[in-house]
Amino acid sequence: MPIQSTNESRAVSISRPSSIKLPPMSAVNYPIYNHQSDGNSGFLRAARAGNLEKVLEYLRSSIDINTSNANGLNALHLASKEGHVNIVQELLSRGANVNAATKKGNTALHIASLAGQEEVVKLLVQYNANINCQSQNGFSPLYMAAQENHIEVVKFLLANGANQSLATEDGFTPLAVSLQQGHDKVVAILLENDSKGSKVRLPALHIAAKKNDTKAAALLLQGESQPDLNYKEGGFVNCTTKSGFTPLHIAAHYGNLEVAQLLIARGADVNYAASQNITPLHVASKWGKDNIVKLLLEKGAQIDAKTKDGLTPLHCAARSGHDQVVDLLLESGAPFGAKTKNGLSALHMAAQGDHVDAARILLYYKSTLVDDVSSDYLSALHVASHCGNFNVAKLLCERRADVNAKALNGFSCLHIACKKNRLKLVELLIANDADVEARTESGLTSLHVASFVGSHEIVIYLLQHGANIDSNTVRGETPLHLAARNNQIDIVQTLLNYGATVDAKAKEAQTCLHLATRLGNIEIVSLLLKANAFVDSETKDGYSSLHIAAKEGHEEIASLLIDHAANLNLFTKRNFSALHICSKYGNIKVANLLLQKGASPDIQGKNDLTPLHCAVHYNHSNIALLLLQHGASPHVTARNGYTPLHIAAKKNVLDIAEMLLEYNANTNAQSTGGFTPLHLSCQDGHSDMTYLLLANHADPNIASKCHLTPLHLCAQEDRVKCAEALVSKQADINAQTLSGYTSLHVACHFGQINMVRYLLKLGANVNIETNLMFTPLHSAAQQGHVMIVKLLLENGASPNKTNK
Repeated sequence: MPIQSTNESRAVSISRPSSIKLPPMSAVNYPIYNHQSDGNSGFLRAARAGNLEKVLEYLRSSIDINTSNANGLNALHLASKEGHVNIVQELLSRGANVNAATKKGNTALHIASLAGQEEVVKLLVQYNANINCQSQNGFSPLYMAAQENHIEVVKFLLANGANQSLATEDGFTPLAVSLQQGHDKVVAILLENDSKGSKVRLPALHIAAKKNDTKAAALLLQGESQPDLNYKEGGFVNCTTKSGFTPLHIAAHYGNLEVAQLLIARGADVNYAASQNITPLHVASKWGKDNIVKLLLEKGAQIDAKTKDGLTPLHCAARSGHDQVVDLLLESGAPFGAKTKNGLSALHMAAQGDHVDAARILLYYKSTLVDDVSSDYLSALHVASHCGNFNVAKLLCERRADVNAKALNGFSCLHIACKKNRLKLVELLIANDADVEARTESGLTSLHVASFVGSHEIVIYLLQHGANIDSNTVRGETPLHLAARNNQIDIVQTLLNYGATVDAKAKEAQTCLHLATRLGNIEIVSLLLKANAFVDSETKDGYSSLHIAAKEGHEEIASLLIDHAANLNLFTKRNFSALHICSKYGNIKVANLLLQKGASPDIQGKNDLTPLHCAVHYNHSNIALLLLQHGASPHVTARNGYTPLHIAAKKNVLDIAEMLLEYNANTNAQSTGGFTPLHLSCQDGHSDMTYLLLANHADPNIASKCHLTPLHLCAQEDRVKCAEALVSKQADINAQTLSGYTSLHVACHFGQINMVRYLLKLGANVNIETNLMFTPLHSAAQQGHVMIVKLLLENGASPNKTNK
């Protein structure tokens, strides 16, 4: 390997490590006087000696700053070699050529790196020295620093873009020379740097294991006593990554036998458990490295070791399909019945990956494994059916696996194959006597499953092999229901072609037409209607398909249903028509369609409510306007006597109230209890609504059947702003109920001090008596409203009044 000398007059090329003899740095001669004038020689001597004052004197005399001796060494080279940072700085700042090369092609950076002058190296790089410049023999600055074991220089060069892959003319890299020289720390740095850019940064020994570099590994292990290396319990040979993997894990992963043998010989723990309790044997088994598996077993690796999920090495090998490793592990006594935490055996793993040879070997060692089940009662055949792994499934059937075994939820292998649309598996299972009518816990047959997921070829195959087309689930659903529910148009058509009952009812009396309407699938709705589905069939709650279309806002479907003679005036069990439902849910397009097709805008449903009542209650102003435009009456009353304006007043929907008033709604219409919209707006404190009603001729003194005026309700609820609106329209502040109560009585009784103050300010009669001779003071005192009692007394209430 070539070793770069510091003497520019020669480069020593040595092929055998034992013959390396580097000249001491002090023995290097610089023939400064060759072919130089006295001035130039003096300048070079001053730079080499570190005499800044002399160097400056020469520079002021206009000497060529890049002048060099016969070997091409200039002042920058010489100052860099000796580590004279101040002179290097001065030369560079005055324009010295940072990349000037000697006769051998060495730059100042080469020379500083070889000499280990870290500060000079940093300064040269700062001035854009070419960090990957190569000399005549291909030496780079990094190579020179690595050769001489200058650790900090190596780190700095790597951090600043030095390419460690650059090789000399003889093909040697910085890593090669540091290995030959035995510089273990530099080897470690170069190996770790070599892993940059990969997803996982590995320590040096791990990289050596990955590359099967036994020489590097041996050198690193020799240096394990050094304090900056990565120690873990059990010695440096068992040092770990962040995930807990040792170098032996890495060697096992890549099948690097030589380095694995070295690591074990140096004390590597063959049973070291990394993250998730993964041992080297797990790793070697997973990756099919049978040479490592043999070595580890010979060295005492625990063959039944389990990961945190309960995986043994046999599980790992079977899952990856490494049949040779499976055979080796079984021959060595691996427990073939071992289960993971989920109860999965190695056979389950082989079935998952369709590894038929691994499965065959497992069954050869123990044929009873064929029906072994997991915690969820899944057999290997269930797994193969799920994954569509025909080869393993065929092998299992040949070994007489139970094709009708059921998992925990009652799913058979056939159910699973249908769910995953595995036609070849379905054919295989039925050929091996799988029951096409087997049911899950919820009553699903394979035809239900295939219909739901849309496995068209499987649906036809099942029907051709005797599947019951109208089989019911626990919920009473047929395959046609499930196909409709999941928008499987082709399946619906096929089932209808094969004679499925179109009006079959599930629980709650839902037909397929109900389902398709709710989901908005007009194609399925059309298919069902063409198959003579009963258009007015009702659910348990009395909903027809038209009701459902109205609720969901499916205008096209509603139109199609009406074209097939759907009854516009059918009521649900709660006495709502399709138009009521549109009005409730704000579906204006369907509402408009129904009105155009002749639905009555004043049809009365539950509690005699009209669609207009519903639209107002749910604040759908657009539908309210549509209904009014189609002749809906704003005067129709519900069972409690409420008109739509009552509801608008109570809900405080001003825009709808204005709309109703434009259509001549009666502001003084009274409910069965005699309450007007004005009563309701005052009671709930809707002052804007109150002003609107009063502006449209609402009577401020209108009384209910018990002679409660709107002002009484303001007093009860402390609605001062509404009271002000009433008083502005001459409301009678002393109006009395049938029992003789005034608004002041009511405010005092309920402790509404703001209303008491307001009424007293207006001159309300403070001593007025009820039929039983109760004054407002009696009411306040009886209820314990001390502040109001005091206020009344201050305003002339008589404390000596007696009642009956």
